[in-house]
This record gives sequence, structure tokens and C-alpha cells, in this order.
Amino acid sequence: MNAVHAFRDDALGELDALGIVAALQASRVSVPEVVEAAIARTEAVNPVLNGLAFAAFDRARARAKAADGEGFFGGVPSFLKDCEAVAGMPTTAGSDAWEPRPARAHGEFAGAYLALGMVPLGLTRMSEFGFNAATEHPRLGAVRNPWNPDHTAGGSSSGSAAFVAAGVVPIAQGNDAGGSIRIPASCNGLVGLKPSRGRLPMDRRMRRLPIALIENGVLTRSVRDTAAFYREAERLHRNPNLPGIGDVSAPGRARLRIAVCTQPGVGTCSGAVAELALKTASLLEELGHRVEQVDHPLVSASFADDYLTFCSFCAHFLMAQVRVSRHIGGPAVDRGKLDNFTLGLARRGRRNLHRMPRVIDRLKRMRRSSARFFNDYDAVLTPTLSRETPRIGYFDPSADSQQVIDRLTDWVAFLPQYNITGEPSISLPLAKSVDGMPVGMMLAADVGQDARLLELAYELEEAQPWRRLQAA
Repeated sequence: MNAVHAFRDDALGELDALGIVAALQASRVSVPEVVEAAIARTEAVNPVLNGLAFAAFDRARARAKAADGEGFFGGVPSFLKDCEAVAGMPTTAGSDAWEPRPARAHGEFAGAYLALGMVPLGLTRMSEFGFNAATEHPRLGAVRNPWNPDHTAGGSSSGSAAFVAAGVVPIAQGNDAGGSIRIPASCNGLVGLKPSRGRLPMDRRMRRLPIALIENGVLTRSVRDTAAFYREAERLHRNPNLPGIGDVSAPGRARLRIAVCTQPGVGTCSGAVAELALKTASLLEELGHRVEQVDHPLVSASFADDYLTFCSFCAHFLMAQVRVSRHIGGPAVDRGKLDNFTLGLARRGRRNLHRMPRVIDRLKRMRRSSARFFNDYDAVLTPTLSRETPRIGYFDPSADSQQVIDRLTDWVAFLPQYNITGEPSISLPLAKSVDGMPVGMMLAADVGQDARLLELAYELEEAQPWRRLQAA
């Protein structure tokens, strides 16, 4: 199937977010023009890509007319993910098992995001509660990949990634508890940084977990957009426990010690994807970095089972909250509409509650090993995902839950460790599969070294510019 995109000769053109900011500042376009163009683009591709969870187009038009230029990204159209509390917008968290209610106020992250000046067009589709790495809802349908709609857009930040890749908006929000920014970045040919733990504001409900897995972030088509977002976000919210990112606008000068790993600690990486990672390693060597191939640096033999057990506990805890909410007058939940995958995870979590103290202890101790590793290396390169982007149906949440778990565990094997240790990692669209689909490569660094990753990303983008979907 042919690629699907919305790039055209309108107020957005082929501009990234910084390009739109410059065009607005120079009065070459107006905020109402770029917002109207983004709405038209959404309407053009959503019937195929199915990335829209909630449309707030009239609200966006009103905000565009009243735009006063506040915030660095003032007037740039964007989307947030369907798990963020945005005042007046109903959030379903990817499920149709209850009737959503509009949020009364912005959550902590949404408030900070919108304070940068973005104009929200609505909320984007995600997998149910973010547990699956692809959005293939049995009733709401699949979110499809704009490079080839027969393939998944990844997840769980599926709709945000599909819309950015397709040219609907230049930047959209995602969050990441085990790869949910980096997975769709890889599948859709985007830049996706999971920042260091605590880098960006996080809503209170997300901070209740015994291990803070989830980090907010953005999906973009250019390194400079991602870097500018973190620069501006840091001006509003600075975590004093982390080194600042600052204004990263070019490659770094230091030549780094970079480990490369082509096989995950659990499962295997396809030969084709491993070969693509080695080609990226060769590019880094050509750029003057010292590259050394290593075994998987962090993952223990128990990690995959421990991480799965922890996620299953989260599903069980969520289902318990749903039951409590119903009894205190919250929204009624139709359990018959919940994904089989969600229910299977929750059952597994209930069966393994007795194991949680030791599981949590082992997971927390992983940071000690990773800290020792990053004493010897400045960064590590791996493929983002162990295999090429699969077709729709591979992660069908109505299938046997153990089948989906096994497929997910294999596919995302390189990713969750950095959610456990809190270290930053970034997926870059540096490769492609034999059938032309994007294949991401991931770089990770020690806690707080987000700027180093952005400098490396700039260098790789200059040395090997990404392919453009509109030219595919």
C-alpha cells in the first residue's frame, strides 16, 4: 500500500515546529492559517490512519484567533495523547469501556506543555491504558502507519506519532513507560527522546507507582524541534537534581566512548536489524567516536520476567481503581469491553502479588549496574526494536494474552531497562528495512546526560539526513 501523508502547499508546507515559529514571527503566515491547515490535514488522513481520539477543532480555532504570541511555540498546532488531562477534553486512556468525562482542569504536564504556546487540536489514540506496543482496538480500529497503512504505527503513543510523521502537525506529546515514545518513533521514522527520570512534570496519579516508570516527552521530525522543546520546557520547570539541558543547537565536539550492542539480554534481534545497527556503529566510528561492541550491558536473566510482573501489577492496580471508582460514583465500566490483553495482564498481576517486594527490589538495584557501566562508556547504541515493524494484527489485543505478551517481550527487549533505571534514551530514524519501512536506532546515556544524546543526534542527522515520507 502507498504511503499516506498530508504534506501540501499550505501554511504548514513541510515546516517543522521551529520553521513554523520563524514563519509566524516573520508574518509570512498567521496562527489561524496554520491551525486551519492542521485541521484540514487531520481530516484528510485520519480516515486511513485513525489516530484521532478527540477533536477540539472549534476550540483550536477560537484559541488561534485570540493568540497573543505567549510561549516560544505560540501558535504551533499540536496534539496531546489520550491519557493527559486537558481541561474540557474527555480522556479515555485508549479504552471505550466507559463514557469519558471532560477534565475539570489541566494536569501538571498538560499545563506546562500548553504554557509553551502550542494550540491543541485534540487528543490522539493510544493502546488501552498504554499496555500494548500497538493500537489495534477491536471496536475502535487500528492506528495505521503512514509509511504503509498495512503496518502498525507502534504504541502506545500511536496517534501522535502517525500524525507527526504524516505531516498533520510538527510536534505532538507522548509518554513512555516501556518504549511508548521510542517504539512509535522507530516505526514512523521520527525523533523520540525518553528523558531522564524527573526531567519533565508528571501528573500526581503517575507518581504513585513504586518505581516511576513513566516519562513525558514529544515526537518530532527533527532533532532541533526536540532540543528546542526541552530547552523551553526547562525554562518553565527545572529539576534541581538533574544537570540542565540548556540550548543544544549543534553537534558536540567531544569524541565519545560508545558501546554497541546488537542482541538484547532476553530473546534475539533479527539479523537484518542487527546489521543495520552495526552500520550505524560504523558511521559513529567514521565521525571519530570510539566504538566497542559489547554484550547487553544492563539486563539480568530475571529482568524480562520482573518487568512483566511489575507491569502486570500495574494492570491489576488499575482494575482495582476502576472497581473503587464505580462504587464511589465514578464512571461505570463495562468489563466486557476491556481488551483481553488488559484483562490477561491484570490476572497475571493478581496471581503474582506475593512476588512484588522482591521484584521491585531487583528492579531498583539495576541502577547500580548501569551506573558502573556508564563509568566506562559515554553512550550505548542498540536497535530501538529487535525486529522490523509488523503488520496490523500481530499485536491483536483480543488474541490470547500470553501470545501477545511473548511477541511484545521479544519486540521491545532493548527498551524497558531505561524506564527502570531512569536513564535517557533516544530513537533516531537512521535506517530502513528491505521493504522501505523506517527502522530506528537508539542511543542511551547516563542519568542527566540528555544533552549529550541531543548532541549525538544532531551529529547523526547531519551526517545521514533522515528520509522524508513525502518523498517515499
